[in-house]
Amino acid sequence: MHRRTATIDKSIAGYSLLELVSTLAVLAILVMGTIPMAQNGVKRQKELRLRESLRMMRNAIDEFKRDSMGACPQGAVTSGNPTIAAQGGNIPTDPRSRVVIDDCKIFETDNPDRYPPTIETLVDGVKVKARGANVTAGSGISGDSKQATELNEIKELNKVYLRELPVDPMTGKADWKFRSSYQDKDSDNWDKVNVFDVRSSSDDEAMNGEKYSEW
Repeated sequence: MHRRTATIDKSIAGYSLLELVSTLAVLAILVMGTIPMAQNGVKRQKELRLRESLRMMRNAIDEFKRDSMGACPQGAVTSGNPTIAAQGGNIPTDPRSRVVIDDCKIFETDNPDRYPPTIETLVDGVKVKARGANVTAGSGISGDSKQATELNEIKELNKVYLRELPVDPMTGKADWKFRSSYQDKDSDNWDKVNVFDVRSSSDDEAMNGEKYSEW
């Protein structure tokens, strides 16, 4: 009877101190290994958002550039949209561009490359018309013809290229770095002539070893 009681007491005694310490040590190792993986996962998600934001803004800049082809005479600062034919030549346009910018005031004389003057221009939008909507002398269409009247009366619209300025996920702010078409890729100070490219302002190192500001 005494031997049976001793056996029962030993079975319900639970884990020994050594077993508890060993179990806690294993759990600690597992937790310590999981934390870096979780941190890398968060960092990877931020990097994906950064790449998407850069792609979106760069696509908007390129679309603005396409819509500016044939918009205004070189250095023009007056409102209006002279036709290509009226300028006495054929200016090539991208077939993806369905409209042409109709506000020459945004193109200053020191911005002949016709990139957006600021990133806010892409958010605020610019006045545009369908391509071929302005008919003047030399276009091959009589100025008083029905066709010319219909083309010239096409409604002017405001085209927005960016819904909003995204936040840099690496800094938590919309503090992007800009470069004009007259600056080299290593320029840190934007000359404010136009917006040719946009980069992150973070110099932290990415998972691939590059700096975010170099993407």
